[in-house]
Amino acid sequence: MAAAASSANLVVEADLPAHVGPPQLAPRRQLTFGLERFSGVYVWGALLLIFALWVPDTFLTTSNAKIIAGDQAITAMLALGIIIPLAAGVFDLSFAGVLGVSVALTAYMQVQGHSPVVAGLVALAGATFIGAVNGYVVVHLRVSSFIATLGMSSLLIAATYWITDGKQITEGFNATFLDLGTKQILGVPMPFYLMLVVAALIYVLVEFLPVGRYLYAVGGNPQAARLAGVRVDRIVFGSLVASSFVAGVTGVVLAARLGTASPDIGPSYLLPAFSAVFLGSTQIKAGRVNVLGTLLAIYLLATGVKGLQLAGAPVYVNDLFNGAALIIAVALAARTARRV
Repeated sequence: MAAAASSANLVVEADLPAHVGPPQLAPRRQLTFGLERFSGVYVWGALLLIFALWVPDTFLTTSNAKIIAGDQAITAMLALGIIIPLAAGVFDLSFAGVLGVSVALTAYMQVQGHSPVVAGLVALAGATFIGAVNGYVVVHLRVSSFIATLGMSSLLIAATYWITDGKQITEGFNATFLDLGTKQILGVPMPFYLMLVVAALIYVLVEFLPVGRYLYAVGGNPQAARLAGVRVDRIVFGSLVASSFVAGVTGVVLAARLGTASPDIGPSYLLPAFSAVFLGSTQIKAGRVNVLGTLLAIYLLATGVKGLQLAGAPVYVNDLFNGAALIIAVALAARTARRV
């Protein structure tokens, strides 16, 4: 009956004379030049122009571009890793701690005479175990992911101090292992290319594989996803394990890059990675965390910080810039989500 009534109403409305009711104007299309999705590209271009005119001798050089590309590889890998749990609607605040433990384990195992392969595998096993513990606490104990991973982060800082005995490890690294972090291709360190591999893998995972659709479905509405047959708990558990695993891989790469391990190496990466991911969620695919937007945000922020440093800004400009970017990014992401 309802369908018939609806059809009848359509017929009646179709039979009405054209002059009945006020004329309906077609909505006027506005030219936005892609600002709703690519505003970061415009801002990045503006930053490049500003610093090219401000400090052309030091900023507008090939060596500076290579330094920015190489220096941001570690932050980019971490940011790419936390895309996975954030897509599923859960936080992982422990990834920086996992990074620190991974660096410490990689260094400690080599100091004890083990090969770099064994050291790396131990670090990855430890990172995966930490992710599994996070997943168990969040999924089975029903603790908020924010609280669970924040508490884990504190535990991991303590573990890093215990592994390193509160001292900096500078000796005992295998020379071949150090080549992984110092060898350059076209003037750019190897970690940059490893980051591109990680980016490609995560991009395929979240954009083209069914598990990617499940992640976004769980993050968007876990109850609806559960009713649709998605195993929500398994997706959340797996996302936290994956995030820790990527942080573990990044820790191994960072150990090779620095050739040292210190007890306080992890926490400094927490804010820059989150700033990039949240800013990236306003770009390319506005309203959701995504790989391309995150990479754009990483190098947009790095360009701003590097330009200010070359212009003579004080040393605290890095934290100032990243903190402001995080606040602005979250505000923009919330506004975008309301529009969607």
